[in-house]
Order: sequence, then C-alpha cells, then structure tokens
Amino acid sequence: MNSSPSSADFVELDTTKLPAHVAIIMDGNGRWAKKRLLNRINGHEKGSETVRTIVRTCRQIGISYLTLYAFSTENWQRPKTEVKALMVLLENFLQSERKEMVENNIRLRAIGQLDRLPAKVRQVLDQTMAATRELTGMNLILALSYGGRAEIVRMVQEVAEKVKRGTIEPQEVNEGLICDHLYTRDVPDPDLLIRTSGEMRISNFLLWQIAYTELFVTPTLWPDFSKEEFLQILKDFQVRVRRFGAV
Repeated sequence: MNSSPSSADFVELDTTKLPAHVAIIMDGNGRWAKKRLLNRINGHEKGSETVRTIVRTCRQIGISYLTLYAFSTENWQRPKTEVKALMVLLENFLQSERKEMVENNIRLRAIGQLDRLPAKVRQVLDQTMAATRELTGMNLILALSYGGRAEIVRMVQEVAEKVKRGTIEPQEVNEGLICDHLYTRDVPDPDLLIRTSGEMRISNFLLWQIAYTELFVTPTLWPDFSKEEFLQILKDFQVRVRRFGAV
C-alpha cells in the first residue's frame, strides 16, 4: 500500500515549481469498460485504483491540494443502479483508505451538496473527515454531488441574505467576499486542471476558481491514467509561462 517510487521518477521535476493545487476531471470510466465489453461499474472500480495512484504520487512529491471531480450534480440523472453502485464504491473507498490517509498525513475534505448523499455514505464521509481533520501533509478534496453553477447560486443567496439583513453593504461585495462564500473559501485556486478522456469541456467544475488555471486535456481514459503520465503533465506545467493577464 505504501510503496514509494524511486527517486528517478521525479528527477526531472523542479520541486520549486510544482503546482500547489491540482484539480482533475476524472473522465472515461464508462468508455474504458465498454471497450472491454465490461459493465460500467467495472470501469469505476478500475478508476478507483487510479485515484489511489494519483493521491499517493501527489503526497510523495509534495503537492498540497488535490481536488477530484468524483460525482457531479448531473450524475444523479444516471440510471439508479449505476448511482447506487457508485455510492457503494465511494463508501468502500472512504473506509478502506482512511488508515492510509492517517498514516500519510492526508486530510480528507469534501465540497458539494453533501446533504444529497445517502445517509450511510455521508456518515462514513463525516467519520473519515473527522479522523483526518488535524492532518497537515496534504489536502485531498472530493467534489461530491458538486456543480459549479450550483455553488455560485448558493454563494449569491448567502451574500444576498447578508445584504438584506444589513450585515454588509452592496458596495462591499468584491472578489474576496465572493471567495469567502464558496465551498473552497480556504483553498487556493487550482494552478493546474487536468481532464482525462479527451473531452474539451469544463463540465461545470470549479467555474469561479479556474479563471487563471492552466488546462491540460489528455485522451487517456481515467482507468489508464498512470503515474508516469501525471508526472509528464507536471513537467509540461513547469515550462508554461503564467501571465495572469499581464504582458
């Protein structure tokens, strides 16, 4: 479970130029299974193995924040049997990985409409987050029942309520105040967003937070996404020039 890669794996990475926050749209589990004439759930199971690999790699090389788009608000529209299987898989993952998170100083967090999760899944999620709350080595953030537009609507409602009560004045609404009312209020914006499976879209993920995030789309399906490819993408990130709108 805790095998470490050799130093040669990271020899070309400049550890002073690593992204502090990597976000990933994990896409392609269903297509991976279809190509192999398997059930879609088999693809999700294989994808959970990739999650373990990427989480471990991020912890080993020193990335502070990793946000994984695990289940969107739109995913509730999938067949009930698939949604149920995904929830069971999530519950099992949270239980099986809790010990490793603690041992490796990884804090688990979650963003999204968590109240929509099944009670048993929410219970296990809360237990794992509580068990890791004081850990400081890395933040693993799962976007569960998450939608970027829903997050922005929620933020607007909260700010509007405060304006209505007179807690804040309309002219006090600025970017900082908006950020303080997002799920990610105490998390830096992603430096790098990776999407697997080759789809060229954001899919309602972190719409506010990725304003100046570097994007990388790979045709690799998520179950086939490897540590080696991840490291190569990080190397690509390190040679990009981030101007943030300046010359």
